[in-house]
Amino acid sequence: MDWSVVATGCLLVLGSLAGRWWERTQARKGQGLDQGMRFLWAWFPLLMGLGMIGTKVPGMVHAPHSVVEVVDALNFTLAATVLVVVLWTARRFFRTHGAR
Repeated sequence: MDWSVVATGCLLVLGSLAGRWWERTQARKGQGLDQGMRFLWAWFPLLMGLGMIGTKVPGMVHAPHSVVEVVDALNFTLAATVLVVVLWTARRFFRTHGAR
């Protein structure tokens, strides 16, 4: 089960990189995405994938307890940052598009 979580995290990271590549090709054609959508399309899967990988890998490689604790603290910080940025992006989106 642990490897499936790591594999899913890797797929999210690769999907995010593919999304960033797709965005660059569209920007060359003059069809850029909205900045709020850019976060959701490119950064959110990247950060979630890194969080999933960081959660399982230290325990799977039998890292010392202190390393696991540091990685858990970094994952908590990452999760809090993602939550704040998602809420900020949603607020900006609904302000510009009018919440009905």
